[in-house]
Amino acid sequence: MIPYIDEALQRWAEAQAGAADCTSNMGNSVIASLMASQGVLNRAARGSRVLVDKATEIDWIVSKHLSPEQRQVVIEQYCSTQPQGEKWTACGCSRAQFYRRLGQAHRAIESQLLKRAA
Repeated sequence: MIPYIDEALQRWAEAQAGAADCTSNMGNSVIASLMASQGVLNRAARGSRVLVDKATEIDWIVSKHLSPEQRQVVIEQYCSTQPQGEKWTACGCSRAQFYRRLGQAHRAIESQLLKRAA
């Protein structure tokens, strides 16, 4: 796994925690953040180096650029509260396949972030 992608996905999952479903885009806009904070834009999530805008970008990449299998393991890994052993069972794959897909998802996210930065 790529450490800064792991951190970005953790922050993304925290941003999604307020939504009813982790795969939803609801409650993730800058305007909603401004309304909730009474006009004060807090660009960092709990002292993290990952900006709120990055969480929105990660959400877009996860929903639009990952394969369904990669999206499923990302959601299970970062949004699910199940024990680790049940996460790969929920994805219908072995432990090794789960982590292979998660590694592929990390590389795909990194690639998309680099493309968008260029």
